[in-house]
Amino acid sequence: MFEKLEKYQITLLALIISAGVVIAANTVTSSISKNSITVTGSYSQNVTSDSGRLLFELASRETSKQGAYSVLNKNRPIVIKYLKDKGFKDEEIEIKPISGYNSYKMMPNGSMSNDIAYYNASQNIAVKSKDVNKIKDTAEDIQNLISKGIDINVYDPSYFYSKLSDEKVKMLEEATKDAKQRASAMLKATHNRVGKIQSVKMGVFQITPVDSNEVSDMGISDTSSIEKKITSVANVTFSVK
Repeated sequence: MFEKLEKYQITLLALIISAGVVIAANTVTSSISKNSITVTGSYSQNVTSDSGRLLFELASRETSKQGAYSVLNKNRPIVIKYLKDKGFKDEEIEIKPISGYNSYKMMPNGSMSNDIAYYNASQNIAVKSKDVNKIKDTAEDIQNLISKGIDINVYDPSYFYSKLSDEKVKMLEEATKDAKQRASAMLKATHNRVGKIQSVKMGVFQITPVDSNEVSDMGISDTSSIEKKITSVANVTFSVK
């Protein structure tokens, strides 16, 4: 009966605290006073990103604004066809407005003149998909459009995991259990036992690449990797029996 009650207590605390993170904790620490012990527990699990986004830029540089816009208007349909051939649907393709600016000629003394040398125009296009491998493949392949005379700049793709909120309660509970196990191991040599939970403070979640050990007081939310590691931390104070 007492074991069931204690398990219920841990689960309830995890549910309450998952609604709002209190402080960050980065390392496993512990402290013992006469009547209590405070231990930091953690729990990690690997997940696979379930969506991705790729942003790239079409660019042109011509002697006039009209000419720069004309180049973009010519190249954009080629790029859209490329994306559709890759399997992207219309609703997965986002086309941003064209933007641009003038570049001015330099005078012999190094000062900038008022005469326009050329006009720079650019247009961002973003694609998103739940097929992260399609995003990855497109990011690696799309620069081949340069061979077709299209000036394109590709940014690093971003990968996301949408089910973190569903995992939080379980992960916070497991971090609290880990803290209890650590406390039990520390008290074993003193012939004491872990009592009831007195307080729990949860650290921010760290979302990192699988092979990373990086932590931050502000939390990490990695978007660079498809395979991620999520770590939760619990700083728990137990009474000592």
